[in-house]
Amino acid sequence: MIFREENMHLAIAGNIGSGKTTLTTLLSKHYKFEPHYENVEDNPYISDFYEDMQRWSFNLQIFFLNERYNTLLQLQKSKKNIIQDRTIYEDAHIFAPNLHSMGLMSTRDFETYQKMFESLNQTIKAPDLLVYLRASIPSLVNNIQKRGREYEDSIRLDYLRRLNERYEAWISSYKHKHLIIEVDELNFAENSEHLGLIINRIQAEVNGLF
Repeated sequence: MIFREENMHLAIAGNIGSGKTTLTTLLSKHYKFEPHYENVEDNPYISDFYEDMQRWSFNLQIFFLNERYNTLLQLQKSKKNIIQDRTIYEDAHIFAPNLHSMGLMSTRDFETYQKMFESLNQTIKAPDLLVYLRASIPSLVNNIQKRGREYEDSIRLDYLRRLNERYEAWISSYKHKHLIIEVDELNFAENSEHLGLIINRIQAEVNGLF
């Protein structure tokens, strides 16, 4: 095993529909890491958010901030190796600023959110390796349609485009260890060779960590 024996933190980042949850599941089985998923199905705000983004944006982002922060606290207290589906940084640097810039979150709420994130960020560590799944808009739309979540039917294309632009800006300035995977031509969910390519790249990156 190339990883250290305990407290290893891998994170999967990417836009809606990029394949984060699928890859998290596959890698957790391969490495025998404990998976931590984004709490979507039990999120009390997400359906309302997609119906009325302006009304529910702040509630949704606070819910995700709390969920991911608690996950990170659990990691720091435990000795487990984990793999995380989406990071706390994506909420703070992509989703919340995007909602604010689109006029879907008030400046008052956005500033409150930023202050909360800045306070929490002082108490957490970055993942040992962040894997960013880069996907085009057609690829994202195709994946979103295939999984058929009813509340995602109302996602607008301009919303996905804006998120992609912010992801690119964020990853270009991300200062911690990371790996970019171009997923448009990969079908790692069904093709073991494609999954193997990703695993080989992750191992190459992790080998340089220690």
